[in-house]
Amino acid sequence: MRWIYFVLFSTLSFVAACSRGTRPPEAMPEQKDVETQVFVGLASYYGEEFNGNQTSSGETYDPARMTAAHRTLPFGTRVRVTNLENNRSVLVTITDRGPKKPDRIIDVSFNAATELMMLPPGVVKVRVEVVNEE
Repeated sequence: MRWIYFVLFSTLSFVAACSRGTRPPEAMPEQKDVETQVFVGLASYYGEEFNGNQTSSGETYDPARMTAAHRTLPFGTRVRVTNLENNRSVLVTITDRGPKKPDRIIDVSFNAATELMMLPPGVVKVRVEVVNEE
């Protein structure tokens, strides 16, 4: 007799889960547009000791340029990085892959870090927004 209750309960649970208003995959919004992406987390910066090194995109790192490293955004993507501790923001271009430390979401160039007033702590909480430059 217990197995009948088990089957009945399992069936009702399955029907309830299926009817919770979840949309089929074809009705889900697509995330193709990178300009809608926003990330919040920790940022660090490339020190001047990397000056002249080749980035993953093939460009030469210049600490005076407004560039950054991100793990997944395409090279050439422009993002606004906002220091959430002082609300200062800069526009940077993704030219490299990183950061290597798993708790960070972006590495910015030395010049960008200076503009964001990330120094001396070196690591700050930021919001990273992909910008549409049309």
